[in-house]
Amino acid sequence: MNFDLSEDEEMLKALTERFVINTYDHTTRRLFLAETNGFSGKNWALLGELGLIAAPFPEELGGLSLDATGIATIFEALGRGMVVEPLAEASVLAGSLFAQTSREELRDEWLDGLLTGERRLALAHAEAKARDGLTWIETAAQPDNGGYRLDGVKPYSIAGGGADGYLVSARLSGAPTDVEGVTLFLVPAETPGLCRREWPLADGSIAASLVLEGIFVPERHRLDGGLAAIEQAQQVAALARCAEALGIMERLFHDTLDYLRTRDQFGTALGSFQAIQHRMVAQYAAIEQSRALLNLALVSWGGDRFAEAVSGARAWISEASIALAHEMVQFHGGMGVTDELAIGAGHKRLLVLSRWPEGPGAALDRYARLLN
Repeated sequence: MNFDLSEDEEMLKALTERFVINTYDHTTRRLFLAETNGFSGKNWALLGELGLIAAPFPEELGGLSLDATGIATIFEALGRGMVVEPLAEASVLAGSLFAQTSREELRDEWLDGLLTGERRLALAHAEAKARDGLTWIETAAQPDNGGYRLDGVKPYSIAGGGADGYLVSARLSGAPTDVEGVTLFLVPAETPGLCRREWPLADGSIAASLVLEGIFVPERHRLDGGLAAIEQAQQVAALARCAEALGIMERLFHDTLDYLRTRDQFGTALGSFQAIQHRMVAQYAAIEQSRALLNLALVSWGGDRFAEAVSGARAWISEASIALAHEMVQFHGGMGVTDELAIGAGHKRLLVLSRWPEGPGAALDRYARLLN
């Protein structure tokens, strides 16, 4: 099977890689993370100018209607650069979900800003009692005076720091575990009564915790999607996260390989020791296995087995990426966990990618259910 990129995909890859080369090194990355929202506003605007924010959106709305290969191409390159801008959460997940579920009037009001990066949305779906991706929605929506009153807590809005609005899932009817009865609402950040607390994840990115106490949203802010729409968007976002994790694995591997070739121990290069060579070969094999599973998901795009393939890739890559990061840190010794090297930063990012929105065990269970 031919996995060579098309001409357009090669151009997309080159564009993303050029962004990384011109913008990122480990020192600047640390500075970007220290900014208010955990990433560079200037870089976010540049990603909008380059069309990378808009790329996952449907073509009729101003995007490129990227398929799985296009998405993976972008995010693998971003992973190698360990880019901190939240393209997966804000564009592939929240932005695309909003574009697919919003009504025309509301979409027209927000779309231009979302495509250019002037505005940003975050998904506020998971709740404290939801474990490993299982459905649990206690946030309630009650009809009120031509709109809805929302009550509940959304503690895990990833990349929600500084967002202009939130896609909040709330229950119109049923028990917390029911699949039916859930819908989405757009809640602008300035909505009266919305309480937002921002907090950092292990990788330095900024999440938000939302408390909704009887806040009012008009009828036109109700979106036309429920759990099925969220699940579909999460599948594509999971593909992007897998590709990003693969890019980070490659970066950590090659940085460590360079280190082992130059670091002397007992008068000889560390890379000359057979035990270390064997361990590096094992991690090289893990990278290739990860790429094979990602490729399986790419060729499954648009078919009945796409969700299954993505879940399988995620289950494997989540475990393999953390194991690789641990090895690369060990080869560097104490320096591997300092802020001076990219190794520790890559490990932290892989930790978040492997555990959100569900751990590898839950992803494996999901794969097993879909397989049957």
